[in-house]
Amino acid sequence: MREILQIGVAALFGLLFGFGLIVSQMTDPKVITDFLDFAGDWNPSLLLVMAAGVAVAAPAFALARRGRHPLLGGDFALPDRLTIDRNLLLGAGIFGLGWGLAGICPGPGLVLLGTFDLGALIFVPAVIAGSFLARLPLARLMPRS
Repeated sequence: MREILQIGVAALFGLLFGFGLIVSQMTDPKVITDFLDFAGDWNPSLLLVMAAGVAVAAPAFALARRGRHPLLGGDFALPDRLTIDRNLLLGAGIFGLGWGLAGICPGPGLVLLGTFDLGALIFVPAVIAGSFLARLPLARLMPRS
């Protein structure tokens, strides 16, 4: 019964997140690329969405650090703020490059997938393929000559 409750709560919050992305227009790639275009038609709305996300997440992380277990069971998986390594920087760079070029990141990509958006139909499978490639050892991706 607890598992059904966990899935239901996760689905509810996923729908709420998706609705928030639609309302804030974060599913529109033009809004994202305009935010990244400082020299052109800059649109600061993404900055406001990010600030709202931090305002919601910061107290939640503070509560999680003090709590022993999540309300619905399991364990907290909090990020390690002290470890910044090559893989993190490389992954963040690739994510940022893809985000800037496509104007889509995984959350909005999934929302757009539900609308059969052509960009999302290309983007989401590429994200899935990239996730599998990221698990391969680097030596297998770039064999020596």
